[in-house]
Amino acid sequence: MKELQVLRKAALAGGRVLAAKFGKVGYELKGRANLLTEADLASQRAVIALIRKAFPADGFMAEESPLEATPNRRLWVIDPLDGTTNYAHGFPAAAVSIGFSERGVVRAGGVYDPFREELFLAQKGGGATLNGRRLRVSKAAKLSESLLVSGFPYDRAERAEFYCGFFAEFMKLSHDVRRMGSASLDLCWVAAGRTDGYWEFGLKPWDVAAGGLIAAEAGASVTDFNGRPWSVNAGLGAQTLVTNGRIHSEMLKIIRRRLREAGECGSCRR
Repeated sequence: MKELQVLRKAALAGGRVLAAKFGKVGYELKGRANLLTEADLASQRAVIALIRKAFPADGFMAEESPLEATPNRRLWVIDPLDGTTNYAHGFPAAAVSIGFSERGVVRAGGVYDPFREELFLAQKGGGATLNGRRLRVSKAAKLSESLLVSGFPYDRAERAEFYCGFFAEFMKLSHDVRRMGSASLDLCWVAAGRTDGYWEFGLKPWDVAAGGLIAAEAGASVTDFNGRPWSVNAGLGAQTLVTNGRIHSEMLKIIRRRLREAGECGSCRR
């Protein structure tokens, strides 16, 4: 698949930018806790330039620029630096995330962690790999045997009690919960069997397009908080629950109950 080959080269190119600029850039604020660095912009330029050269008629949905839609309905969904807050503070947990979507279906995805030199790749129907090695999710059978991972949206200061309520309950019911600060890596680590389940509110398509496919192709269950598949493109990531499949129903039950108790369940099924 040519798109996957180009995606691989673009992810590595963006990663080289992140590695070269690590510890050398300042940041500005897009919001109270939403940071932007020169590395975001430079990585995005490198990624888009490489993809545009190979596929000049395609569109782009990238975090640091306006949507560029095209009539052919081929869209590259890009986060040039997922984990900007980590990166800006010198905390080495960040990645380049690139998904290729055609007619609303993500067909290929790649996430590159330049600090561990780990390249996660997937093609729809073709499985997922880490540096060429096939990935499979964990075999943890119960929530009580699981290691979980989560993150918090940009309104975390205003809704800290709400989000931390989920964190606290899952911490009591599992072996532990991690908070890494890079959604694409969180998804890939479920795919690699390093963690068993991941939930988060309020993610954007560029956070999850690649990692969601990688996780699914490694055997993960990938749904919203009703257990339904994600909506195409614009709806990707608004509610994210990704597990090894074996603990999915347990996590869904807890999330829906807490949403009902908070009066925020909407159409949650009982």
